[in-house]
Amino acid sequence: MPLTGIEIYKFLPKTNCKKCGFPTCLAFAMKLAQKGAELSACPDVSEEAKQKLEAAARPPIRLVTIGAGDKKLEVGNEVVLFRHEKTFYHQPGLMVRIKDTEAEGAGKLIDDVNRYSVERVGINMTLNGFAIENASGSTETFAKAADFVRSKTTFPLVLMSADPSAMSAALDKVASVKPLIYAANAENSGQMIDLAKKHGCPLALAASGPDLSALATLAEQANKAGLEDLVLDPGTRGFADSLASLTQIRRLALKKSFQPLGYPIITFPGQGAANLEEEVLLAGQHIAKYAGVVVLDHFSASIVYPLLTLRLNIYTDPQKPIQVTPGIYPLGSPKESSPILITTNFSLTYFSVAGEVESSGFPSWLLVADTEGLSVLTSWAAGKFDAEKIAKTVKGTQMEEKVNHRSLVIPGAVAVLHGEVEEELPGWKIMVGPREAIDIGSFLKRTWSAG
Repeated sequence: MPLTGIEIYKFLPKTNCKKCGFPTCLAFAMKLAQKGAELSACPDVSEEAKQKLEAAARPPIRLVTIGAGDKKLEVGNEVVLFRHEKTFYHQPGLMVRIKDTEAEGAGKLIDDVNRYSVERVGINMTLNGFAIENASGSTETFAKAADFVRSKTTFPLVLMSADPSAMSAALDKVASVKPLIYAANAENSGQMIDLAKKHGCPLALAASGPDLSALATLAEQANKAGLEDLVLDPGTRGFADSLASLTQIRRLALKKSFQPLGYPIITFPGQGAANLEEEVLLAGQHIAKYAGVVVLDHFSASIVYPLLTLRLNIYTDPQKPIQVTPGIYPLGSPKESSPILITTNFSLTYFSVAGEVESSGFPSWLLVADTEGLSVLTSWAAGKFDAEKIAKTVKGTQMEEKVNHRSLVIPGAVAVLHGEVEEELPGWKIMVGPREAIDIGSFLKRTWSAG
């Protein structure tokens, strides 16, 4: 049974030294009990206490690193079943599969994946790597393909072969970048475990079917051999069976503290799909519940963009909305006579407004008020975007020194604040803008006049 925070506290030094990053030993103990911290953060805990607290200190799902360098992929270390309970921490990696029989002609594909990046609410979204499959069955072809892909990218790699000889040859070429070895199964587990230990690489464990007990047995075998950086493939591929197995693994790890299944999961949506559309839908399901690595069989912007957006939305902390820094944002080289608009610092609101202003070709000053990352209506309802906050933002940014007029456009969604803002900003002309960002351009061209 997992220990409670009070039980863990009894084993801690009780010095409240703050070296662990928490204000007191009790606070640290509570975090350990919630699987939100690691015992190694306390430098003064005794060896005896370490042994007794091992189960309590271990995260329910181990954090596993695939790759090396700036683009390494970290997956796992999640502590809740549902995002709204707290948050999810490590986004699943999205990778593209390349068969070794096609590797030499995949240069353009690799370049396209390397370059693909799309910005949303100020965040650059990219893919995370490549999975190289030993489709040829040839040791030489597989090793050559692995070396070729490694030479073309700095993204993490997954090496896919059930043949230990082929895997060994490929690792001799690319082990330095710490690829994920896929995969150890009931037939080859001993040799694959030895390869993972020799090269210091994470190892994937593959079940032949939906029997999670066989997967747990493989994990226990790897643990006894000294391997902890593991990734699980439950072997299910369809919509219903993969949802059931991935959810069961997550529940067993979090709710039952079942250590043999406390590892990230790798999925292959293309293998369970009848067509491209199903692959995308299944990949979306895996992102939501509960993959750590998703290997796609196809790549195009139309496929990847919705998956990246879904991933961003799910892995955004619900308690900390994505926000921009409050202040003045000049859009399109505004002049003294250019209009002043104000909005909140919720990223989606800011980028929606800024994008429409810039595309309108109407240079403007955009004031961003600090509403703790809330949207216009939400912040108004919460009392964080009222007349006083608007006036404070205008005065605090010293807009009067940058323009030769005293006109301010407030969002149409808070038109009710018009009179109150006029009272807070004597001498200013307060204009009510449109409710929707898409109408800002036409509004400015139709109604704006300085003074």
